[in-house]
Amino acid sequence: MVRVKKLLVGTLNPRNHTTQISEINAIIKSLNKLTKLSVPKMKAIIS
Repeated sequence: MVRVKKLLVGTLNPRNHTTQISEINAIIKSLNKLTKLSVPKMKAIIS
């Protein structure tokens, strides 16, 4: 996860504020997807 953050966050260059906000939102969305992929799926076992 640290490697991914370094790759994504290190590219924040735009000077326009709205462009920075949209780029940050894209980074957050991709991090959320990666986090969701790593969460194990649980099932209730009823015996």
